[in-house]
Parts: sequence; structure tokens; C-alpha cells
Amino acid sequence: MAIHVPKGYLAVYVGESEKKRFLVPISFLNQPSFQELLNEVEEEFGFHHPMGGLTIPCSEDIFIDLTSHLHQFL
Repeated sequence: MAIHVPKGYLAVYVGESEKKRFLVPISFLNQPSFQELLNEVEEEFGFHHPMGGLTIPCSEDIFIDLTSHLHQFL
């Protein structure tokens, strides 16, 4: 069963062991700090995403800190 993602957002699964689902605006893809995070994830882990969405294996605290700063620019 697919989980609904609102238009203009993408689902991201974040966590080092247990993954938590976040919805982030697609506009984050244009932000240099988010692009850097995605580049680091690609270099270290590749593009294997078993959760069915983008998987970012970093701590939730780091991800929340980054995205809260990005929300200020929306």
C-alpha cells in the first residue's frame, strides 16, 4: 500500500538504524546544504533505497537541524 505524499513534497527516510519518514518540500533540492547532504549520502552509501523512498542514514537530530534552517528560506 502506497503512502500518500502531497504534491510538491518528497518522502525521505532518516535514521541510522530505525528509519523515520519525513516529508520535505521539493524546493530543498535547490538548497546547497541539502544537496551536500545528498552528495555525502550517495558517496558513502550509494543509491540503494530499500524503504521505497530516499534514505538518508544520518541521525534524526542532524537532519531536523538542517531542515529547520532550510525552512527559514521558504
